[in-house]
Amino acid sequence: MNLRHIEIFHAVYVNGSVSAAARALNISQPSVSKTLRHAESLLGFELFQRTNSRLVPTEDAHALFESVAGIQDRVHGLREAVRNRRAGAGTTLRISALPSLALGALPTATARFMTMRPDVRFDLQTVHHDDLLRKLYERETDIAIAAEVPRGAPLGQVWLGEGELVVLYREADMPDAPSRVELTQLAGRPFITPAASGPIGQMFSTELARLGLNLDEVASARTFYIAAALVRAGVGLTIVDNFTAEASMAPGLAMRSLKPPLTFDVHAMHLLDRPPSALASEFLSLLSDVIEAP
Repeated sequence: MNLRHIEIFHAVYVNGSVSAAARALNISQPSVSKTLRHAESLLGFELFQRTNSRLVPTEDAHALFESVAGIQDRVHGLREAVRNRRAGAGTTLRISALPSLALGALPTATARFMTMRPDVRFDLQTVHHDDLLRKLYERETDIAIAAEVPRGAPLGQVWLGEGELVVLYREADMPDAPSRVELTQLAGRPFITPAASGPIGQMFSTELARLGLNLDEVASARTFYIAAALVRAGVGLTIVDNFTAEASMAPGLAMRSLKPPLTFDVHAMHLLDRPPSALASEFLSLLSDVIEAP
């Protein structure tokens, strides 16, 4: 007997007739009858005797039912587990992200997702580019969101969107700023140099070298958020990614895109043998919408 035979036999035994079993399983009566006859032919003995339009279990059927009921319970449990998995019940999504995303886009996406999937739990943490591989390999996180996949790393990736570098400044310090700012226009202004480590910082350093441009550095910051805090404090202006700038916005601050633009891709990375679950993929799709929102 296969699982379909077992399901039909169980339904007929419990419900007492072909019609009732068909209703319980939401299938046609002929389908129930055909499957039941096939099961009996495979077993070599009758499971039911027809009496006054009802099916009376034989002694062989009574002997089989206890084992069949146990199998049905396990199948039912499996179906419930699949439904719960699909719905996210009891699931924890472990996600790490760059600090610039972890304090802006990631919380926004998490809040929206939890309104749709209230049973899902999140384990969120920040990750820096140099620490990304270790967190994945040591199973500290399942998904790492960063700007660039480490070269040569055996990782799977999902593209989430695009970011860009922007000028963050106090409106009082640059009241006539154009809609897009050339880096050369920052010359002679007090400048807070962002961290040069990681692909985003390296992209900025490479552009300065290409232009042969030396800015008037008054301070340097190891993180974009420290750079943004120094701007708020009136130390000078800086270059950060748009996610940091948007999360750091306060009265009196403004941001401008660069001319030409300096853009970078945002990826969700995972180990090749641990691809995102259906639920995690659903969350990443929502996070992508947040990242790409105008």
